Amino acid sequence: MVEVKLHITGKDFGQYLFVVIAAKYKGKWVWVKHRDRDTWEIPGGHIEKGESADNAASRELIEETGAVTFTIKTICDYSVKKNGKEGVSRLYLACIDEIGPLPESEICCVDFFDNIPNNITYPDIQPILFNEVISKESIA
Repeated sequence: MVEVKLHITGKDFGQYLFVVIAAKYKGKWVWVKHRDRDTWEIPGGHIEKGESADNAASRELIEETGAVTFTIKTICDYSVKKNGKEGVSRLYLACIDEIGPLPESEICCVDFFDNIPNNITYPDIQPILFNEVISKESIA
């Protein structure tokens, strides 16, 4: 079983594991496909050693979507507990103004949706994060 908890930012959780960036482009939500999977996911990825969560979020957004110009804001921190292990990550909202070519990476496809697409990679996690972004979108 997977347990997801949302947290207000500002608490010191130490090292974050991942960043997830819900992104909009021309009024649509941006979802990506990893080259090894046939499912959709919100852009995001691991934070590299010595990298801040904010820098990782910008890097991952560029690598996974081809974003050229964008604004990005923190929504919240979240924790995922699975099989007795728990890790904390950070959720962002990005508004992309310009998308260029998709960089060479693990992402093979980018598409745009009005809502959550069918067939998502992490069905126990992504809807919770997506709904949190939707609830905070107007104030972000």
